[in-house]
Amino acid sequence: MKDGRSSEARLRLRGSRKKRTAKERLQEFWEKFGKDDEVLVVINADPDALAGAFAVKRLLRYRVKYVAIGYPNEIRRLSNLAMVELLKIPAERLNNLRVKDFTKKVLIDSQPLHLPSFESIGFDAVIDHHPVTTGWDAAYIDIRPEYGSTASMLAEYLRAAEIEPSVALATALFYAIKVDTRNFEKQATLADAIQFRYLFNIANQNLVRKIELSELRLSELNYFKTALSEMRVSNNRLYAHVGRVRNPDVLVLIADFLNKVHSLHWVLVSGIHGERLVVIFRCDGYKKDAGKLAEKTFAGTGSAGGHREAARAEVPLKNLAGGGTDFSTNTLKELITRHI
Repeated sequence: MKDGRSSEARLRLRGSRKKRTAKERLQEFWEKFGKDDEVLVVINADPDALAGAFAVKRLLRYRVKYVAIGYPNEIRRLSNLAMVELLKIPAERLNNLRVKDFTKKVLIDSQPLHLPSFESIGFDAVIDHHPVTTGWDAAYIDIRPEYGSTASMLAEYLRAAEIEPSVALATALFYAIKVDTRNFEKQATLADAIQFRYLFNIANQNLVRKIELSELRLSELNYFKTALSEMRVSNNRLYAHVGRVRNPDVLVLIADFLNKVHSLHWVLVSGIHGERLVVIFRCDGYKKDAGKLAEKTFAGTGSAGGHREAARAEVPLKNLAGGGTDFSTNTLKELITRHI
């Protein structure tokens, strides 16, 4: 086969795209597990994945022996840490779990080839809303790229099972839909809106606000100070190189903050994390395309891409002139200006 699938795998994936009722999906999912199964739910920890895994744990509570949630990445973003802590989501690092001891593995909000750490795990079920990838298989597949959030899909499963989520679970799912649809500014379906409205009546809005406000450490304000002092504005474009950062997520926060400035058409913020240059792109997305600009500027030297209004590039320092030692706001401006 061209993509490495068996004919059975292709049929299963095609079947996952067919119109099925929520109850049919739920029943087919449940049929993959038995009372003696010990289930590992694997995620790349972000709000949508955490909420989805939390929902799967509830769906399987009385149907299997045990359910654990494992993630390979370090959770650094404060809002994600707050989500786990405030909602008491029982997730732990994947390297602390004996993967081979689990009889069934479920992948949520991702697909087996999205991360190297997933490739060696044979998944029995995959539930996701990202574009379909090839070269893998699972006994149960539910991939719906038209959905704005995997959390919306799992909310449907819960309702089909006639399980009313706890306040903590409803809050997690509600918050995840907010994040992944950017308050419905990004692609979403009517189904996302229906589940969002349903969860609104159960979720704790005060906890949602507390999670949303948990974004910055006091020490990270210095990065904002650096960005403001280093920024250059030219032709309605703002450029700022922040230097070395402990967490690249702060670059996203800075770019989103500066993107609120009236009259700016582009905001480009860069920093160095570890051995990589990270560049965040922001624009209005109307007549401009941040994803395309990121690709044109950095695709030859690193990974780059994103949406019309928001994009990101990561480039190994070794691929930059001088190993990136002299990278500055002016360097960033020169690079972008060549391609804009």
